[in-house]
Amino acid sequence: MKGRGSLSARMQAVAGLVTEGSRVCDVGCDHGYVPIYLVCQGISPAVLAMDINKGPLLKAREHVTGAGLEEYITLRLSDGLAGYQQGEAETLICAGMGGRLIQKILAEYPYKTADFNELILQPQSEVYLLRKFLKNRGYSIEREDMILEDGKFYPVIKAVPGRRFDRREDKANAQAVRDVEDYFGPKLLEDKHPVLLLYLEKEWESSLKLRESLSKADNSLRAQQRLKEIEEKMDYIQRAAQICGCKLF
Repeated sequence: MKGRGSLSARMQAVAGLVTEGSRVCDVGCDHGYVPIYLVCQGISPAVLAMDINKGPLLKAREHVTGAGLEEYITLRLSDGLAGYQQGEAETLICAGMGGRLIQKILAEYPYKTADFNELILQPQSEVYLLRKFLKNRGYSIEREDMILEDGKFYPVIKAVPGRRFDRREDKANAQAVRDVEDYFGPKLLEDKHPVLLLYLEKEWESSLKLRESLSKADNSLRAQQRLKEIEEKMDYIQRAAQICGCKLF
């Protein structure tokens, strides 16, 4: 087991976005490392740790008991927010799962999701779809982080209720900017996050190789469509790089 006060860089980034003093509901708590960290570091006075699977929850119970934190951490078997009761927490954490699954969890019980003051989300995939979902549900992205760990990029999102008002007059350009923000994160772009810059370089290189490969492939409708998608993605990457003030080539 990890030490009580230690976490991987990825999970530390998740914990680092939690507002100090807030009670937390951690959906998909796995082995309970984040709840233990939040309590031990004095970030949260109480954590509700939930998981759909009994195995990880039993392991989390071992860790919580070993740390002597049974008074502060409640463990509960639950599919998403099914087992959550309104008023139990101010912060929701969903980390280490796909963006579509996080979206499903948030959408399944909207009245429960609305109970939280902040959502701390760490999608492993489909980040673009999750950001669009949050925007369409009236959330604004207050803070973001991105971690490079073991060769993989992990975005972390802190979303709060309340749509951000867009003052841009050029609607076509505004839509293009919003698309870039949905792909790469408005706060990551605003902060010119150093890990985002590495991510843009990686995505640019892989897109170049894929475009070259597709241009040599058969001229089928599917290949043409895929090539169009790659070129659109490359345009987004270029726009993101311009916002960050970096050059990709």
